Amino acid sequence: MNIFKKLYCRVFQTGFKIALPLLPYRTPKQLRSVTDIPEVLKSKKIDSVLLVTDGGIMSLGLTKPLEECLSANGIRCAVYDKTVPNPTTANVDEALQIYRDNACGALIGFGGGSSMDCAKAVGILVAKPGKTLADVKGILKVHKKLPLLIAVPSTAGTGSETTLAAVIVDSETRHKYAINDFPLIPRYAVLDPKVTLSLPPRITSTTGMDALTHAVEAYIGRSTTAGTRKDACTAVALIFENLDKAVFEGTDVTARRNMLKASFYAGCAFTKTYVGYVHAVAHSLGGEYNIPHGQANAILLPVVLEAYGDVIYGKLKRLAIEAKLATEETDSETAAKAFIAAIKDMLVRYNIGSTLKGIREEDIPKLATYADKEANPLYPVPVLWNAEELRRFYYAVMEKEENHADQ
Repeated sequence: MNIFKKLYCRVFQTGFKIALPLLPYRTPKQLRSVTDIPEVLKSKKIDSVLLVTDGGIMSLGLTKPLEECLSANGIRCAVYDKTVPNPTTANVDEALQIYRDNACGALIGFGGGSSMDCAKAVGILVAKPGKTLADVKGILKVHKKLPLLIAVPSTAGTGSETTLAAVIVDSETRHKYAINDFPLIPRYAVLDPKVTLSLPPRITSTTGMDALTHAVEAYIGRSTTAGTRKDACTAVALIFENLDKAVFEGTDVTARRNMLKASFYAGCAFTKTYVGYVHAVAHSLGGEYNIPHGQANAILLPVVLEAYGDVIYGKLKRLAIEAKLATEETDSETAAKAFIAAIKDMLVRYNIGSTLKGIREEDIPKLATYADKEANPLYPVPVLWNAEELRRFYYAVMEKEENHADQ
């Protein structure tokens, strides 16, 4: 990256860091179970809610305890269960109509990031009647307070229950865009391990690695605060202590609850201080090839950390200590390399692999340009790279064709 672009990026990031304490971030209040939701609703005199989820969640019966609990407390629950993995404006419009038809007073986003994004988008249109989602895309255009929003994550990884963003796809143009504003942060996050008990090992491991990536990128960035560093360290400690149990002993309620906490704290950290090139590259791969975000993050994380080199050894040492991989007496380089090696071991242990299928070499320049535009100047990364320099990461994780010729 040339010196002028580097200067621009660092000035932009410094300005954001200075403004950080003045911005109206808030942390969602934690609830331990979906059975705690009725008390919150009754305290706010809300007797009708819209539950936004997807067909997979409904088919597993995961929402039944919540629906039964609401009914027992005299709270009507309308359901929208047609959210797709990349929620569309059509999804939002359909859910909004149900919200209005049932005179709802609150929204519950139940599932992964897509269901929460859809619920957030419905809240935007309730708060800003007459506006379209395209009118408020970008940063800080919502302004108005949303209806009460409660997030119930069904995976321990996305951190969507803590963020100020919703990503929506225009149903007609297929254009994908983000809406970012502080009113989109849910008021409550329900960290109920029972919701995650049925997750298979593959999803448990990749979403757990997604949470680890959030924590690591938030910690090694240049715009951290004492609070975000504490949250990131807490998340890393919880992940290294509990992810194995959650993956291999899926009914371990304590491990499942601790992974939800890890995702929550990692989400709180990156919401304020952003992520880095791991996410930028992973997002471009997900958009082009529909590669699962957690899988892409997991595989890219050790590759990008190694590329940063000794610039991050000191910070990785602290994370290695939190993960019980090093002590204060361990030198920084040894501790940092132990931390990266542990991540690689996790990829093997969880059978995630070290490469991604489907990446086409001819696409790499375009994908690297997307990653560059996403990351620079916004992400306060330890080392700045331009699009050309980012191409190496696609090559590093691209599955190579094997020579199957007869020996």
